[in-house]
Amino acid sequence: QLQAYGGGLVQAGGSLRLSCAASGGSFSSYIMAWFRQAPGKERGFVAAISWSGYSTKYVDSVKGRFTISRDNAKNTVYLQMNSLKPEDTAVYYCAAGTGGYISYASYEYGYWGQGTLVTVSS
Repeated sequence: QLQAYGGGLVQAGGSLRLSCAASGGSFSSYIMAWFRQAPGKERGFVAAISWSGYSTKYVDSVKGRFTISRDNAKNTVYLQMNSLKPEDTAVYYCAAGTGGYISYASYEYGYWGQGTLVTVSS
């Protein structure tokens, strides 16, 4: 089970940190990812991190602004979001995959959290 939290309303240029707590399963062996879905758009990949934390990938639009990290001792993955823009407004979902490699495709992730809303005002 995954539970995402930390969303909220922030002004453009501000920061938020999302967290996703996992329970059950073997968290340290999962690839963890964040996806987002803006109103009227499809869910899209944001960032992912390998089980060890040594490998990360980001969608181009957030590179240099967002950082994904994980704490396997706390069964938690984070998404630090800086320099937020109005176009970052979306519901953010955390996901876990057991494929052993980072994928940009949502179907590669079998476990999903409930989503947390991030709203960036201009």
